Amino acid sequence: MKSFTLAVATAAALYAGVNQAHAWSLSEAAAPYKGTSITVVGLDRPSYKIAQKLTPEFEKETGIKVTWNIFPYEDTLKEETLNFISNSQQFDAILSDVVWPVNFADPDWVLPLSHFTGDAKLADPNLDLKDFFPVWLASFTVNNKLYGLPFDSYAGLLYYNKSMLKAAGFDGPPTTWDELAHTYLPKLTDKSKRVYGYALQSARGETQTADAFARFLWPWGGKFIDYSNKTVAVNSPDAVDGITFREGLLKYMPDGIVSDDHSQVVEMFAQKQVAMITEWSAFYPTLSSSNLGSDLGIAPEPKGPKGAYSAFGGFAYMVSSQVNKKHQNAAYLFIQWLTSREMAKPLIEGGAVVARQSADEDPSVQAKFPNLAPMVKTWETSTVPDWRPQLECYPRFSDIVSDWGSRIELGQVGVKPGLDSMEKDLTAYMKSSNCWGKINNPEAAMLLYK
Repeated sequence: MKSFTLAVATAAALYAGVNQAHAWSLSEAAAPYKGTSITVVGLDRPSYKIAQKLTPEFEKETGIKVTWNIFPYEDTLKEETLNFISNSQQFDAILSDVVWPVNFADPDWVLPLSHFTGDAKLADPNLDLKDFFPVWLASFTVNNKLYGLPFDSYAGLLYYNKSMLKAAGFDGPPTTWDELAHTYLPKLTDKSKRVYGYALQSARGETQTADAFARFLWPWGGKFIDYSNKTVAVNSPDAVDGITFREGLLKYMPDGIVSDDHSQVVEMFAQKQVAMITEWSAFYPTLSSSNLGSDLGIAPEPKGPKGAYSAFGGFAYMVSSQVNKKHQNAAYLFIQWLTSREMAKPLIEGGAVVARQSADEDPSVQAKFPNLAPMVKTWETSTVPDWRPQLECYPRFSDIVSDWGSRIELGQVGVKPGLDSMEKDLTAYMKSSNCWGKINNPEAAMLLYK
């Protein structure tokens, strides 16, 4: 930790010296890389669409050509991993989910951020790492080294229909899961009219793991991993309580919810078939442009008996270590520009979600985008960076959680037997794959940024 603090202090002093001697500019920093072409990995989501729309501004100022390579989320890790294993040098700017940093950092496939921030010619003195929410910096820190700059940053939120709640006698949304289940849902659900109080996206796959399962693990005091003892903890008494509570919600949800993914749940809510959903902040542009109009309400996710733990997910950009130095520096300049304080508001205006405190907490911006205030509250007080564990073997880990989580939700197996089987399979896999040797605990890194 001392070495990290010293590195930050040294970089800060270097920035100050640069400022005094000569004002830094992107165009001058990019001059040696004019004519360089870089490839950036992206997703088919709002944040990347507005980023692509704004990219010509960067190209005009720098002379660096940027090519976007867009993948479905489900294919991204595979494509990037193949790129590194084959040393194809296809991608310069690497996109990392919050669960992937160890996959890229452990084999030295990406460069630590200090590689660039220590270079006065490249580092914008106004980068201001402290302007990023601490939980986001911790999420992309491995062995006390920061590897990525956050982009496309999500929080789980409670979306609710104001008119439906008012008609049922409620002035506002529930603040606890217990209140939602026992006070709100009985009055909001009328299955004869196909109207439901709540819908939980539960499709088998990452949606089951990150949404349907994790959402009822943490607020009840459960967790995936006990880092100190190197054990799987998904079948603890707290976890049993949380998943048992989840099963009790099914009678208030649409039939077949276990097969529904984000798009189906968001559409049911937009069509006023469902009064409340817990969904990612990234869906605000979709819902705000739906026929909900002024009926759209947004709040933090409800608290559980052991505290407020909202869904947490998103991405950061990293620089490939396999491409040549010219491409590395050009890619860093693009990432630094895209995630800068100056670009935060234009990105938000275009539908992106960013982790810059200065933009997300700006009263004028919050007035236009009501998803920001509850999102900020979530990142500051109501989530954990290891909402899903950071494991190099995470894809198979998630498959096991999803498999047993779906079986439990479908009623094919009881909660306790199902969680015991999940723990048994996860423990066996973690041991057989040497997964314990390739794990990162981002929660420990929170101390570096607070």
